[in-house]
Amino acid sequence: MHSALKFDIDDFLAQYWQKKPILIKGGFSDFEDPLSPDELAGLALEPQIEARRVWRADDRWHAESGPFESYDHLGEADWTLLVQAVNQWHPGVQEIADAFRFIPGWRFDDVMVSFSTPGGGVGPHIDQYGVFIIQGEGTRHWRVGLPQNLQQFAANGALRHCENFVAEIDEILTPGDVLYIPPGCPHEGYADTPALNYSVGFRAPDARDLISGFADHMLAHESVSRRFDDADMAASTTHGRIDQQVMSQVKDLMAELLDDPQRLADWFGEMISDAKHDLDLEPVTPLYSLEELVLRMDHGDHLYRLAGVRCFYMEGSDQVFYMDGERYQLAEPDAEAIALLCDQARICGPEVACLKQPQALLEVLLPLVNQGYWYFEEDE
Repeated sequence: MHSALKFDIDDFLAQYWQKKPILIKGGFSDFEDPLSPDELAGLALEPQIEARRVWRADDRWHAESGPFESYDHLGEADWTLLVQAVNQWHPGVQEIADAFRFIPGWRFDDVMVSFSTPGGGVGPHIDQYGVFIIQGEGTRHWRVGLPQNLQQFAANGALRHCENFVAEIDEILTPGDVLYIPPGCPHEGYADTPALNYSVGFRAPDARDLISGFADHMLAHESVSRRFDDADMAASTTHGRIDQQVMSQVKDLMAELLDDPQRLADWFGEMISDAKHDLDLEPVTPLYSLEELVLRMDHGDHLYRLAGVRCFYMEGSDQVFYMDGERYQLAEPDAEAIALLCDQARICGPEVACLKQPQALLEVLLPLVNQGYWYFEEDE
């Protein structure tokens, strides 16, 4: 589909990741698009797939959400189709995401694919997530600035733009070029010719998201927590005052909830493994038995994890992993089994046979295969 990503990863992480934008000319040499504009439009027909159209007309910005059946009324210029999580529906697009596996998997969000007619774009804006933009067919003019103090405003109900900015990068991208844009950097891109772009996005939760998510986890799991206690309180002479020792205890009560390492790990693992977009799950019919699962793997058939499934474990964990918002546990500790499930997207029979407790892995894996999270695909 395309060649490997060609640049110095260690230098990139040291000099650019989360720091400043960079254009990597020819980052993918001899790049070939894994899908066509027509195939992208076909995905935008599906109601379960998130798609948007953005266009300019009469000096105004317009945006609408899919599914879409026709584009004829938009003309041949100044519009863009954007489809989220295309990696979950197209193996070739997932291959593009796989080129960035040097970044931890929990940070990965999805691959958005956009098709733009000449002049098409979404306007100048600032994102709070990092993204690698790979240029597919056609050419696109990009401007990217360093973080700067800019006014932001709603150009449309669904579009937030920023004012004009000073550009650090001002270039025309050609097929195979890779543009990295860190969070907080203003940017805008407009197609010079009909153009495909692949945006590999990386999420970074902010403190408010974390607190909100942790509170939801606590409520869902009905955990017992200590209540405020002022049993040794002296008589008050300042009825309206909240004393510092009260605030100190309030803070301690909240901090105690975070001081439980297992609770913290379970909350974060479940939250960060939850799929943001609908998964293309196809449950197995009839269901596999454990014996049938073993026979297929012994026969040489490989198990592949469904694209978009998020599966993680904590450093030092040898028994627990998190997948699609749920916590799973092996019957017996086996760090190699946990790594096999979460570190790679393919499992083959000999790898399972070499584990300390193959049965423990297979017993956890069986219902996940039957639900469609892993599936068999015979290698050619």
